[in-house]
Amino acid sequence: MDNIIVYVDDAAYGQQLLQPMLQGMGSGATARWIVVGCPPRMTRHMSKWLALSARDSWRDKWAQRVFSQLTPLLASNGDQVNTCLAKADLPSQTESLIKQHGVARVLDARRPKFGENLQPVTATQAQERQGAMGYFAAIASAGLLVATD
Repeated sequence: MDNIIVYVDDAAYGQQLLQPMLQGMGSGATARWIVVGCPPRMTRHMSKWLALSARDSWRDKWAQRVFSQLTPLLASNGDQVNTCLAKADLPSQTESLIKQHGVARVLDARRPKFGENLQPVTATQAQERQGAMGYFAAIASAGLLVATD
């Protein structure tokens, strides 16, 4: 059985990335999908007014909504699907999941966000840094588009 760990923060984006992979796997191979939900960060102002139990409840509801959209897609080939929520340190969580389930492929299906550096999911994954140059490139390309119109 092939183990695949998938980090997801948006169900629609995750489905878009996983659909070609599911079609390429074929019907003969079975897989165990370990879907790790990465809920969005709460703002400082929001977390200040919510109790810890309310924050945990919100994360659980968010995870159930995302998992309910992804689980039927992944289980359609008869594959096994396990779900869990992400901890703060994703590389250590990946290592513990590999120790628990055995050798696994890791897929980062989190939606990239403009101006935000996503935490790597493995120790060997290079972290993409946008920094100031990413902003300057985006502004310059937007100006170029306006100028050509």
